[in-house]
Amino acid sequence: MSTTPPPGPTTTKNAAGQQTPAEEGGALGWFRDLGPRGQRAFGGAFGGYALDSYDYFTLPLSMVALSAYFSLDSGQTGLFTTVTLVVSAVGGAVAGVLADRIGRVRALLLTVITYAVFTVACGFAPNYETLLVFRALQGLGFGGEWAVGAILVAEYSSPRHRGRALGAVQSAWAVGWALAALVYTLVFAFLDGDLAWRVMFWTGALPALLVLWVRRSVHDAPEAEARRKENVRPGSFLAIFRPGAAGRPGLLRTTLFAVLLSTGVQGGYYTLATWLPTYLKNERELSVVGTGGYLTFLISGAFLGYLTGGYLTDVLGRKRNIALFAFLSAVSVLAYTNVPEGADTLLLFLGFPLGFCMSAIFSGFGSFLSELYPTEVRGAGQGFTYNSGRAVGAVFPTLVGFLADSWGVGGALVFGAVGYGLAALALLGLPETRGRELL
Repeated sequence: MSTTPPPGPTTTKNAAGQQTPAEEGGALGWFRDLGPRGQRAFGGAFGGYALDSYDYFTLPLSMVALSAYFSLDSGQTGLFTTVTLVVSAVGGAVAGVLADRIGRVRALLLTVITYAVFTVACGFAPNYETLLVFRALQGLGFGGEWAVGAILVAEYSSPRHRGRALGAVQSAWAVGWALAALVYTLVFAFLDGDLAWRVMFWTGALPALLVLWVRRSVHDAPEAEARRKENVRPGSFLAIFRPGAAGRPGLLRTTLFAVLLSTGVQGGYYTLATWLPTYLKNERELSVVGTGGYLTFLISGAFLGYLTGGYLTDVLGRKRNIALFAFLSAVSVLAYTNVPEGADTLLLFLGFPLGFCMSAIFSGFGSFLSELYPTEVRGAGQGFTYNSGRAVGAVFPTLVGFLADSWGVGGALVFGAVGYGLAALALLGLPETRGRELL
C-alpha cells in the first residue's frame, strides 16, 4: 500500500500575492479569491458605484417635476442628460489618468466627493441654467468613479474570476437605482413636487459616509501598484492612441473600437434609463407609486442581469457575452415600446427581461476594458473609452427628447435598439481577452 500522501489543492496567487485554490468553486468563490484587502476594495468600489447610480437617477426620476417647475420642453429636459454624459467623458478621462499617476484609491475618493458635492448643489439651483451647470459638474465625478473602481477590483481579481467580480461591482448600479426609486416614491408621495425634486438632490450627500471608510480601509493592489510606480510615464493619453509599428503593437485600433462598443451599449442604455420614468408617467398615465412598481420589475431584472452576465462573461468569453445581450437588449426594447395601450400587466412583466438584458451586457465591460490595456495606461485607456462612449451615446437621449413631441416618447425610444447594433459591430475589431493576466 502506498504511503504517499494525496496531493494538496493546487494553488495560485491572486493580485495581492496571496495563495488561493486554483479551482475554488461555489457561488462566492470569486469573492474569497480576492482576499481580505481585495474584499475591502470590492466594498469601496461597490459602494461608490451604487451611490454614483443613486446620484445619477435623482434627475431622471425628478424630470417631470423639474419640467413643470422651470416650464421646460422635452428638448431642454433631454439636454440635462446629454450635458451630464458629455462632461462625464472629460471626468472619466481625467480620473483615469489620475488613477495611473496618483493611484486607484485616491482617484476613487476624488470622484465620489465630486459627484456628491454637485448633486447636493443641484437642489439649490434657482433656475434652469444654474441647474444645468451643476448637473454638468456632477458629471465630472460621475464619469470617473466606475472606471477607477473597476480597475481597482480587476487588479485584485484572478483571470478565472474577473468577470464575476466585475459583474458584481456592476450590479451596484441596480442597487443605487433601487434606492433612488424608493426614495423618489416616498419623497414625491409626501411632499409637493416643487420641493420634492430639491429634496431628492439633497439626499445625494450620502456618499460622504463612504468616503470616510474608503480613506481608512481601502488600498491599491500591491503588485499592480508596484508596476504602476515603476513606469516613468504613467497615464499617457498619447499612448492609447499610438499606432502599431514593426515589432511593437499599438493601442489605436483597440481604443477606437472600444469607444464604438461603449457608444452603442451606453447609447441604448441611457436612452431607456433617462426617458422610461417619463414614458410610464406621461404616456402610460401611471401614478408616482405605479411608476415605482413598474421600475421595481425593471430594476430587479437589472440586478440579476448584472450577476448573470458576470458569470457568463467568464464562461462564454467577453465578446460572446456582449454579442448575445446586444441582440436580446434590442429585441427587449422593441417589445417593451410596442405593448398595446391598456396591456399594462404585460408591460409590467416585460420590465424584468428588459432590465435583465440591458444590464447583463455591461457585466463584461469592467474585465474586458481592463484586459485590453497594460497597467501603466489602464486607467487612461479604460477611463477614456468607457466615458467617450458615454458622451457620444448621450446624443441618443437628446434625439429622443426632440423627437418625443412628434413621435411620442414610446416611439422615439426605439432609437435605443440602434445603439445595440453598433455595439455588435464594434466587437469585430476587438480581441477576446478571457483568461488574460493583467501585466
